[in-house]
Amino acid sequence: MSTSHPRTPSVLFVCNTNGGKSQLAAALLRQAAGDAVAVESAGLIPAHHINELAASVVEEVGADMRAEVPTALTEEALRAADRVIIVGGAKVPELEGVAMERWVPAEAPAGLATERERMEFLRDDIAARVAALNDELGTATV
Repeated sequence: MSTSHPRTPSVLFVCNTNGGKSQLAAALLRQAAGDAVAVESAGLIPAHHINELAASVVEEVGADMRAEVPTALTEEALRAADRVIIVGGAKVPELEGVAMERWVPAEAPAGLATERERMEFLRDDIAARVAALNDELGTATV
């Protein structure tokens, strides 16, 4: 009798610098799915460090991205992922055989006066998308 184990799905989040939006999305999916999803992130032109404000607001909801290092996007990473999600307006080159989807974050309301409030709004928008993705993947942890 053979016992088969389902393969762990992989998700690659991509943004321009891999310092903010894609790292934030990756941290939230790692928190939501645990080891049930292999999560990576990358950027077209990696920043020198993680966006401190993004790290701070994601930490407020129990996720962590402070130990991450911005990474350059490679063709190999694109081809290896089951799901490639571009967060924001990054102009990722199309690759034959690689399906990509784009999450365009909602515009922060004008009433949000501080940079922190705008980042919290972005975090909440991405968190809702991550929750829907996690449900779709069927990998929600209890």
